[in-house]
Amino acid sequence: MPRTLPAPAPEIAQREEHIPLFHVVLLNDDDHTYDYVIEMLGAIFLHPAHVAFNHAVEVDTTGRTIVMTCERAQAEFGRDQIHAYGADPRMDTSKGSMSAIIEPAASPA
Repeated sequence: MPRTLPAPAPEIAQREEHIPLFHVVLLNDDDHTYDYVIEMLGAIFLHPAHVAFNHAVEVDTTGRTIVMTCERAQAEFGRDQIHAYGADPRMDTSKGSMSAIIEPAASPA
């Protein structure tokens, strides 16, 4: 007979439903290459190359891309990791890291 796990206690389930989520949003600039974005997203968020490439295209064409959605502390850490990643050695004009922000994720309807 398959074993079923007990349902979480109502207070735990309710608390988990109300934990706010945040997006880590990478912002576009002209001082970083696609290769840099792909490398950075792989190193920080463990995105596979094809996923990181899609983010590179999106940030280049729309000005922003959501690279992760999580709880606030993790989102702030991800944003800070982007800010600390450093300049793109492929471009002389790159003097520092890319920019990122966090923003509240939309609440489920």
